[in-house]
Amino acid sequence: MQLRKGDVVEVITGEERGRRGKILRIEWHKESNSYRAIVEGVNLAKRHQRTRGPDKPGGIVDLPNPIDVSNLVLICPKCGKKAKVKRAEHEGRRVRVCKVCEEIIDV
Repeated sequence: MQLRKGDVVEVITGEERGRRGKILRIEWHKESNSYRAIVEGVNLAKRHQRTRGPDKPGGIVDLPNPIDVSNLVLICPKCGKKAKVKRAEHEGRRVRVCKVCEEIIDV
């Protein structure tokens, strides 16, 4: 899997197509046997939340739902384009490299 927490991604299929956001969390989904990511501001659902003390009031809140990682594409932080990723060795470590601009994505 080429995506990590903190990456900026764009949704490429479905109702939310074209929207960008940062990955908040990646989790394994047993039923579909694949990874799902929770992306900031994408695939929001309204939930009724009970009051949980004086500092956390109740009400209707928008919470992000997970989206399958196959529906996401990484946005290169250097060039800002949709990027396919390849692996390469850099200073004894395996790093992700953007195929568009040949820049190292993570150091």
